Amino acid sequence: MNHFQCKSNAMTPIETKVFSELGTLEAVILHSPGHEIENMTPDNAERALYSDILNLAVATDEYSQFAGVLNKVTNTFQVMDLLTGILNQSEVKQTLINKICSFEQVNNIKDELLALPSDELARQLIEGVTLKKNTLTTFLADERYSLRPLHNFFFTRDASVTTYDKVLISKMANRVRAREAIIMEAIFNNSTQIKSPTYTPIDIYHEDKDVTIEGGDVIIARDDILIIGNSARTTTKGIDFIVEQLKQRKKRHHIVVQQLPHTPESFIHLDMVFTLLNKNECMVYEPVIMQSSQCQTLTITIDNGEVASIVKKDNIIAALKELGLDMKPIYCGGIKDLWIQEREQWHSGANFLAIAPGKVMGYERNVYTMEEMNNNGYEIIKATDVISDKINLDDYNKYVVTIEGSELPRGGGGARCMSMPVRRGDVEW
Repeated sequence: MNHFQCKSNAMTPIETKVFSELGTLEAVILHSPGHEIENMTPDNAERALYSDILNLAVATDEYSQFAGVLNKVTNTFQVMDLLTGILNQSEVKQTLINKICSFEQVNNIKDELLALPSDELARQLIEGVTLKKNTLTTFLADERYSLRPLHNFFFTRDASVTTYDKVLISKMANRVRAREAIIMEAIFNNSTQIKSPTYTPIDIYHEDKDVTIEGGDVIIARDDILIIGNSARTTTKGIDFIVEQLKQRKKRHHIVVQQLPHTPESFIHLDMVFTLLNKNECMVYEPVIMQSSQCQTLTITIDNGEVASIVKKDNIIAALKELGLDMKPIYCGGIKDLWIQEREQWHSGANFLAIAPGKVMGYERNVYTMEEMNNNGYEIIKATDVISDKINLDDYNKYVVTIEGSELPRGGGGARCMSMPVRRGDVEW
């Protein structure tokens, strides 16, 4: 498996800074999918939040295109490398293993884990710790792992998200993903490569299911505008927590809240139906963003440390226009056929990662979406052509780099889901 390293050789840690989804991408955290996605069967796929099982070889090839392009245009960090780095600090290692074993109620394997070298421990914390069949209880157990594999970790956006100059550690909606957030919290609090203060809605080990928030639902449009999805993974109480954090900045802020259907599973986060492409363009799944009468759009205005108003709006586009962001919607799956829109949204057709304003990445398989992008002035460029230096991205003002996506989308996410930006440049509005 390829591990793409940070382009910078500087010893000074990178400080987090994301004041817009569109700012030039300066540093991003990735996780190349490993054996954790292969350590799954049809019986436990649903428990792992998958509707199908993935082919590791194909998924790895597709992910290599994604990471390979990013490695050429920005600083990239791998979760496995960052985790190994902090585990080399004995006190951090002890604290992290104590937290994980306590949360997952496997204190009996604590000493075994602490005895492992840092790189092997990092691997097992992600790929799974095999259950030793050395007692009658474990021998007869149906479970294969003491610590289950983190099948979803290559969607690095979800467990943490950079908001301005801090990192929000998510309170995951599903217990099976909680260890991802625990690991990311430890990385940001202890890494020598990335420096960031962190915050989280409640103690990450608390069992209050009414307070959840995940990174796929959080989009920073502008310094003063957040767009947050109220989804199956992010509750109203989770959004209320963000409101409380923004109050402390003592500035005027606006949060555009978009309610999402809880079914089907392809609507799990806001970025599956809405992403920003340019300073004046966005990708939308029209049936939910423009037409749904069941899902409300609201704008919360915070002024001088207080909530000044909460007002219903027609849709995200209208709400943003009132705030000075006049966005032209580009439609996932095109505008001709609802069935095509549904098929392409299901395979993350609305999920784009912005490298810079008007420069994005997405899946090649969504041909009708790509046709719509091209009709709006985006040059369609294959990731393989960028990696082989056949194409120089600096020669284009607007483009979408396409990665092959026969396998990765089956995990339930796209280019934005698979990236956790930690630093972006400023946007000139």
